[in-house]
Amino acid sequence: MPKPIVATNDFVVKFANVNGSGSASANELFAKSILKTGVPIASRNIFPSNIQGLPTWYEVRVSGQGWLGRRGGVDLMVAMNPQTWDKDVASIEPGGYLFYDSSKPLPPSKFRPDITVIGMPLTEICNRTYSDPRQRQLFKNIIYVGALSAILDIDPAVIEDLIREQFKGKERLLEPNFKALHIGRDYAIEHLEGLCKLKVEKSDKVGNRIFIEGNDAAALGCVYGGATVAAWYPITPSTSVAEAFAAHCKDLRVDEATGANNYAIVQAEDELAAIGVVIGAGWNGARSFTATSGPGISLMQEFFGLAYFAEIPAVIFDIQRGGPSTGMPTRTQQSDILLCAYASHGDTKHVLLFPEDPREAFLFAAEALDLAERLQTPVFVMSDLDIGMNQWLCEPLEWDDMRTYDRGKIMTKEMLDAGVDFGRYLDVDGDAIPFRTLPGTHPTRGAYFTRGTSRDRYAKYSEEGAVYVDNMQRLLRKFETAKGLVPKPVIHTAQRPARFGAIYFGSTAPAMSEALDTLEKKGLHLDTLRVRAFPFTDEVIEFVNAHEQVFVVEQNRDGQMRTLLINEGAIDPARIVSIPHYDGTPITARFIQAEIAGRVAQLEPKLEGAAE
Repeated sequence: MPKPIVATNDFVVKFANVNGSGSASANELFAKSILKTGVPIASRNIFPSNIQGLPTWYEVRVSGQGWLGRRGGVDLMVAMNPQTWDKDVASIEPGGYLFYDSSKPLPPSKFRPDITVIGMPLTEICNRTYSDPRQRQLFKNIIYVGALSAILDIDPAVIEDLIREQFKGKERLLEPNFKALHIGRDYAIEHLEGLCKLKVEKSDKVGNRIFIEGNDAAALGCVYGGATVAAWYPITPSTSVAEAFAAHCKDLRVDEATGANNYAIVQAEDELAAIGVVIGAGWNGARSFTATSGPGISLMQEFFGLAYFAEIPAVIFDIQRGGPSTGMPTRTQQSDILLCAYASHGDTKHVLLFPEDPREAFLFAAEALDLAERLQTPVFVMSDLDIGMNQWLCEPLEWDDMRTYDRGKIMTKEMLDAGVDFGRYLDVDGDAIPFRTLPGTHPTRGAYFTRGTSRDRYAKYSEEGAVYVDNMQRLLRKFETAKGLVPKPVIHTAQRPARFGAIYFGSTAPAMSEALDTLEKKGLHLDTLRVRAFPFTDEVIEFVNAHEQVFVVEQNRDGQMRTLLINEGAIDPARIVSIPHYDGTPITARFIQAEIAGRVAQLEPKLEGAAE
């Protein structure tokens, strides 16, 4: 029999609840109480797409070392959903702990002999204390948080402070919540003392980091980045980008003297209308964006082609979810990469940015607005549900007040008056980016007709083959120019010379960091590269060519990043091995570690034989 797990500030707690039971706020209260103790955490909410009734899970990774991805495995399961009992109990690590509502007796077959069972009659306590059915359900959640605070040695004063923050302005709710909290604590102190060997100990490892959702951070980045127009159609998991943008604009974009709004937000009738508004606003000189997910990206395809071909700035936040079709609306994936890279019919290529956390979502939002205007093209910020809708611990969001917006090449009235030759699609300095004019710049000069059909360098309609080829080749050269403007990859060189490399991107980053640390401790050293943008800079292709084998870790079935690397880098497909994870849950460090170790074990004999 395994010994009970003994750990301080290094374990995983998972809550299994029923959607709509009011557990979300209580579980978040638990997570934040550990954070307030100074111990880093990573929380992941795994929830269904219905309003209530189906299973939901909330996972809290407690890590004094500061790992912020999912580890894999569960040390303490808080099992509050009979529907998922067997699965939840099976997921507990040997030597782990099961906390459950023991009001109703369960047969021995429902438990495991290699775990510690901690039963508490929660329903019985609630029925005895409260008469209202809704109060029984809601306060049951606070009662188990109170019990866990005693079991794990969390200071109740910290939780009380969080409750005060949560119910600020609703002080009448404080006492009932305090009462429920201490009902749980008192029972656990009296009946459950010493059963659990997992403990939370005060620390100072959180520092000045903040706890924020990626969608909120991205919206704030749009405000600071100068966006004045947002058009959107509601879709999970992107809706909160537009909602947060509206909230931030009310705080930061209202003229103090007149009270007038210095922004426009349009909830369109559908995704087509939303991207149409964004492109129209971009043509008129406003920094504009939309937020959507995979199905919305599919519907917007023709407009993406228009913006690419007519060269109009637009920013699109793709908060990726499980597909295809409706797929898994509340699950995370990285499965829109090829869809966005080559969006629309004909020969198109688009700039993609891959933030790793909310902080980069903030920075890349502003960067995308600059790039869209500099390059006069759509730019996609490829976030996902994990980043967008989960709260992440990250460095504070910082903005340089001296920073100016990069509006790109805009022909001014003075330039036109001076007789500068204005050709809307004329490459004047070799970077393939033409000058544009904004409506109203000049009363008689600088106007041009925007169309989605072929035209010459002066925007005159033409379907001559040579004219069309000239324009398409310039667009291709402009994409090459983009390589020097997009964020460069982050490269880490192993402590020892490495035959193997690994490429990853986006929300995979925190789990990847922990997996690499574990692999190094086991003697397996890899060089790594985190892709932050497409088109790929030269460093990305050089990295692949410098290693015998490169593993591409991504959260989709078909190895879409691998495909993009092969397509764009002229790389031998045999050199790149895809490591896919696509069950809809955020990737774990243990999964990455096991997959890479297994692939290396398979490859090394073959590579040794090839060398001989």
